[in-house]
Amino acid sequence: MELFNVYNCYDINLVNGKGSSISDDKGNKYLDFYGGHGVISIGHSHPHYIFRMEHQLHCLGFYSNAVRNDMQEKLANKLGTLSGYDDYNLFLCNSGAEANENALKVASFHTGKSKIVAIKGAFHGRSSGALAITDNPVLSSEFNVKHDVVFIEMNDIPALEKALGKNDVAAVIIEGIQGVNGVVEPSADFLKSAESLCKAHKAMLILDEIQSGYGRTGKFFAHQHAGIKADIITTAKGMGNGFPIAGVIISPEIKAWSGMLGTTFGGNHLACAAGMAVLESIEEEQLIDNANKLGDYLISELKDNKAIKAIRGKGLMIGIDLENMPKIRKQLLEEYGIFTGSSGSTTLRLLPPLSITKKEVDQFIQAFQKLTQIVMV
Repeated sequence: MELFNVYNCYDINLVNGKGSSISDDKGNKYLDFYGGHGVISIGHSHPHYIFRMEHQLHCLGFYSNAVRNDMQEKLANKLGTLSGYDDYNLFLCNSGAEANENALKVASFHTGKSKIVAIKGAFHGRSSGALAITDNPVLSSEFNVKHDVVFIEMNDIPALEKALGKNDVAAVIIEGIQGVNGVVEPSADFLKSAESLCKAHKAMLILDEIQSGYGRTGKFFAHQHAGIKADIITTAKGMGNGFPIAGVIISPEIKAWSGMLGTTFGGNHLACAAGMAVLESIEEEQLIDNANKLGDYLISELKDNKAIKAIRGKGLMIGIDLENMPKIRKQLLEEYGIFTGSSGSTTLRLLPPLSITKKEVDQFIQAFQKLTQIVMV
């Protein structure tokens, strides 16, 4: 049997990692400025993460939600405290797409409505409902296009007001920062309008913080920069530092009932150990503050670079628009051993671990400045 070939990937076999450093089976070392799509939040092979996971494996790796799992309650309490959503409730699942599917379902259950308002350029996952609210028809089969979804432009308040005008919308879903669409931010005014309009029209406001959450932007969730509260927040990626875990954070106004949601693997003992290790490390090492400071530093050091068409983002979620982005990205990897990401055809996407050091940020800056000066010449 061979693999079902759906990925365009580098011919690099990574075998080791420590902090923001990774190495392949040939002994080549790399600086990880992408974290595997922003998944690595506290660094590779973090000692506390290893301790938590190893200890849990010696105790109990898995049992289903047919029994009580106190670790889920501890994780929910810790997440509530650090995120500022301590009066909300948590449903644990396995992936960002699954989190968004359940968020949409909860909103529809609560409101009795089916229509969803989503944002153009959005990416919310590859399962049925998540694809329906993802603005990329290439990814959708006929099976995925049957949902009732309206797409509006980011930051278009009149369009949002019009979409909600008939009071037939179950939810508005917005990414804290759009990752796949070039690291595009919703404005504070747009988020505040979304909050008030959803209340007025009895729709749920869902914030997809799967990539932009867990301290990446210098706040626990990106939407908190606007000073708003969502009805439902989805999270994944950095939540488990590589172990599959995701969550739906749900307003106390939404009442649960037995069988409303369900999952086999979600919230299992090992996943909770990963989740606790991440939260404890974020708190103990002040990684949100680190993301805030080093993100500001990186942007300030690059903002005068003439090769940059635009630079966007907050904290350690940064997009850099470049005319020759694919070439520069390739050179960063091949000549300097630095992994970065892309967002569209012109945006270099940076999602390093929140534990990245100033020395490592300087290493990226020096390589980037050298390459872009060569390109400009």
